[in-house]
Amino acid sequence: MTRPYAKYLRAGGAMLGGLGLGLLATLILLNSGYGFNPLRAGPWTAWPSIGGPNADPYARAVLARSGEAPLGRDQGLVFLATADSAGETLDGACEYAIVDPIPAARYWTLSMAAPDGRLIDNPTGRFGFSSVDVLRREGGAFTISVARNARAGNWLSPGEARRFVLLLRLYDTPLDTDERPDPNGFPKIVKIQCA
Repeated sequence: MTRPYAKYLRAGGAMLGGLGLGLLATLILLNSGYGFNPLRAGPWTAWPSIGGPNADPYARAVLARSGEAPLGRDQGLVFLATADSAGETLDGACEYAIVDPIPAARYWTLSMAAPDGRLIDNPTGRFGFSSVDVLRREGGAFTISVARNARAGNWLSPGEARRFVLLLRLYDTPLDTDERPDPNGFPKIVKIQCA
C-alpha cells in the first residue's frame, strides 16, 4: 500500500531536480562566454550579436553582470583569445609572439587584460598597441612580444599575472560575420618558451 502523499513527494523532487539542473546549466553558460553563435578564427572568438538588438538572453545577462558596453555591429567587433594558436591556455609565465596579419579594419587595437576584464598591473603601464602606434618592419609587418622581461620593439608585459587574455578590436571592419572567417587572416599567437 502506498502512502497518498508519496506521488506528491516524487513530483516535488522532480521539480526541484529540474530547477537545480536549469540553474546549473545557466551558470555554466554565463561563465563560458557571451551566449550563442560565436564567430571563431583560430584562437580568436567574437560574439557579433552582443552589441545589437538581437542579443540572446544569456549574452544580455553576461553584459548586465559585467557592466560592459559592447560595440554595435556597425561600429566593429571584439575578438577574444584565451589560448595560443596551438590551443594551450595563455600563461603569464610563458613568452609569446603575436604575429600579423590583422583583418581589414579602419582602425584596430590589440590589448591584454585579466580574464575578468581588469587591466593587468605591469611595470610598463602599457596594455596594448593600435594600428597607429605599433612598430612595423619594412613592408608593414609587425610582431608583438608578450613576456615578463623587457623585449626590444613591441612588448607587452603580463606583470606577475598567471592568466591573461588578448583582445583584438576591429573598428569599422568589412568582415562578414555570416561566414566563418579565415584563421590565416588573424594574428598567430605563438608560444616561444616558458619559465
